[in-house]
Amino acid sequence: MEKDIFKVKKTLQTNDGNYTYYSLTELQNNGYEIEKLPFSIRILLENALRNYDGFSVTEENIKTLLNWKPKGTDKDIPFKPARVLMQDFTGVPAVVDIASLRAEVARKGKNPDAINPLVPVDLVIDHSVQVDYFGTEESYSRNMDEEYKRNKERYQFLKWAQNSFDNFSVVPPGMGICHQINLEYLSKGVIKRNEEIFPDTLVGTDSHTPMVNGIGVVAWGVGGIEAEAAILGQPLYFIMPEVIGLKLTGKLPLGSTATDLVLTIANLLRKFGVVGKFVEVFGSGLADLSVPDRATIGNMSPEFGSTITYFPIDDKTLEYMRKSNRSEMQISLVEKYCKTNMLWRENEDKITYTDVLELDLSTIEPTVAGPKRPQDKILLKDFKNTFIDLLHTSFNRKYIQPEDRESESSITRFDNEGGDLPVPKSEKKPLNAEIEAKEKDGMKTVWITRGDEKFMLSDGSVAIAAITSCTNTSNPFVMIGAGLVARKARERGIDVKPWVKTSLAPGSKVVTDYLEKADLMKDLEALDFHLVGYGCTSCIGNSGPLEPKISKAVDDYNLIVSSVLSGNRNFEARIHPQVKMNFLMSPMLVVAYAIAGRVDIDLTTEPISYDSNQEPVYLKDIWPTDDEINEILNRVLSPTDFAKNYGEIFEGNEIWKNLEVPIGKLYDWDKDSTYIKEIPFFHNISAQTEPLQDIENARTLLVLGDSVTTDHISPAGAFSENSAAGKYLLSKGVQKENFNSYGSRRGNDEVMVRGTFANVRIKNKLAKQEGGYTSYLLSGEEMSVYDASVKYKEAQIPLLVLAGKEYGSGSSRDWAAKGTFLLGIKAVLAESYERIHRSNLVGLGVLPLQYKEGDTAEKLGLTGKEIFSITGIANDITPLKEIEITAKSENGKEIKFLVIARLDSLIEIEYYRNGGILQYVLRQFLEK
Repeated sequence: MEKDIFKVKKTLQTNDGNYTYYSLTELQNNGYEIEKLPFSIRILLENALRNYDGFSVTEENIKTLLNWKPKGTDKDIPFKPARVLMQDFTGVPAVVDIASLRAEVARKGKNPDAINPLVPVDLVIDHSVQVDYFGTEESYSRNMDEEYKRNKERYQFLKWAQNSFDNFSVVPPGMGICHQINLEYLSKGVIKRNEEIFPDTLVGTDSHTPMVNGIGVVAWGVGGIEAEAAILGQPLYFIMPEVIGLKLTGKLPLGSTATDLVLTIANLLRKFGVVGKFVEVFGSGLADLSVPDRATIGNMSPEFGSTITYFPIDDKTLEYMRKSNRSEMQISLVEKYCKTNMLWRENEDKITYTDVLELDLSTIEPTVAGPKRPQDKILLKDFKNTFIDLLHTSFNRKYIQPEDRESESSITRFDNEGGDLPVPKSEKKPLNAEIEAKEKDGMKTVWITRGDEKFMLSDGSVAIAAITSCTNTSNPFVMIGAGLVARKARERGIDVKPWVKTSLAPGSKVVTDYLEKADLMKDLEALDFHLVGYGCTSCIGNSGPLEPKISKAVDDYNLIVSSVLSGNRNFEARIHPQVKMNFLMSPMLVVAYAIAGRVDIDLTTEPISYDSNQEPVYLKDIWPTDDEINEILNRVLSPTDFAKNYGEIFEGNEIWKNLEVPIGKLYDWDKDSTYIKEIPFFHNISAQTEPLQDIENARTLLVLGDSVTTDHISPAGAFSENSAAGKYLLSKGVQKENFNSYGSRRGNDEVMVRGTFANVRIKNKLAKQEGGYTSYLLSGEEMSVYDASVKYKEAQIPLLVLAGKEYGSGSSRDWAAKGTFLLGIKAVLAESYERIHRSNLVGLGVLPLQYKEGDTAEKLGLTGKEIFSITGIANDITPLKEIEITAKSENGKEIKFLVIARLDSLIEIEYYRNGGILQYVLRQFLEK
């Protein structure tokens, strides 16, 4: 079959030979207006041209891309990524799925060896390290030891996969965070494969995959299910995206950072509405934005809702590639290919975008975001007053100024101080701590005596201060800046408060190398920001426990304590279940608030603390200048650091090297394992699909509000012995101290289905209790969501979920869809969906339904206690079809209304008909 149907295949001469490529320049010469297309659409077009096969990628698909319209279209397009990135929380269940596919293929008498990744897969183990130990030199090694103890079986399974699958590499624990490793090492810009050259593209099983948009790589996050399909050679299909142009002008002012910029952009774009759209950045402001600055913005694409935030390749890209030790041959290839093939950032004025937003970088001010959504921007100068308002509006507590709270004569106090001055620090041992509580006008204050220390915790105290996440630790400017804040604080004789749990968890070992060379590690360590691990830690909820007496005080007296972190997510109960307010900020501000010890302080006007001479110290006194930071950057950043660390990236420590793993192409499932279990989706799958059925006499399992995240649906953190998952593990002989986290248990469906909708902060309108409860509508009894689902299954009653806007926002968490399916939920009805979760629901055979514009459960008078019948599925289902729902209330009244079936394309209908995308792939394979 002729693949080059547009006759644009050309040859490019490079330093290491001649390679073919599909020429966009030739299309331009042939009359197609490629120069008007956004760069991101050009890359999708090249992808379709190169992967044309007349079946999964058709001529119509290519023409749809060639004729891209700014206002969008309802036509779907295919995309075949060059590679796939995974982290271990999403990677383990994906590998379980593929191993389960192999098992079913073997049961059907076929060759299981044929189930193999068809594109390169890199899995980085970064999500499992937890901050159990902090504030000492041994923190890193002790946390690593605990990580291996908890996760040995999971790691043996991943090492088995590395040995058993082709095209599958594993980066062992303790090496870094997947997105930072992707930015600093894995991303090539342009790929050579099979004598062809083409743009580097990927999908990742983590929503922050767009971080590498900052280095000119088109990439986005998908659910594990979609990633598995891509791994097995299936194109990903999606509706042709609109592309929003973000025009940057000006230059960041002194004192403002890339973190302040990205939090401003998150607020701007979330308000504008870019969910499911591409964002492409252009304008003169890019001239002064480094690749790490750009990557910080790309990283937070899911926080403002866009699929990607693309930065086309330019001189800044090549500059970063050189600094991060890419070879001169590779850099030359990237430059020549992009300039030859209309993928170099130039002629921006000719591009047509759907809409254009403008942002003057000179207007950016120091910013934080929170307390529970990343897009909720707060200017630093407004932070204290905003906290006071939140305390009243969210928790009905009247704010009391620190000097007016219940005083304690045994501790020296100064007017307007930035936190309290304890006696000299102890070794953080919880020595027979005593707790005294005070309450004044509803605001809580607790005095804690710990050894020779006595200190005050109040609403607004900082319980966790974490320099964490690839979002910011990939950016040397803000990391050097944090080190300098620590150094200047030491020079002024001020320290972090004793109740603050501090941590430093960079996304790669390069960070600690340059901090060491700059002699800044000792300054961070002096303020207890010791290295705790190279992984996601607090950003994904692996903050570890609070100190016991602080934990008890928070629980017993219902304190509203806060976390400050340099991460990208701050959803309810994500950072720590006891911490109700979470604020995102730069690493420099994290250090500052750890010193202040509280967020109810105006760091722009109030002293952050007092030195030993009782002199006030202000934030401006310890804030470094840009020149100070840049001088150190130029001195310590070196390609040799990247060469050293990435030269040994796949080796791991001695524990990893000595892990014993099973052999063989089929995994030997252990029926007693509570970590790894064959998924039940494929077992004895039928050769043919069953006819689609309408959903009759369904009941509602949950009625939820707006902005329900995948953290709410499928939490990743710790869980109690009283939860459904905890009770299950106890029944299997697992002690509470060995529960680990939901995220680490994603290879076992029995644990995960019990954890679905079990977030301690989820609010179900069908239950009086918060956190994973519902009413079993046949009796009215309140019980756990899981226990109710079992009863409904026994009664053979299908289930629904009713939800509001932005359902499924947050992480690309396939277990949020898998758990939904396993609970017996047949459909979700929401006002709107976040892109990845809607796709994941389809990929599991759960029908996403959307209210018509203007309709909501409230407007229609739905309570969730009705009996629902959904018709129009069985006959002539088409993309975005309107189907009818009849809801019969308890008094017999019927409410009829139309909704949109969010099966957005013909291929999604096929996935739904097959019960899921992997079932579709498996049946296709078995037919051959």
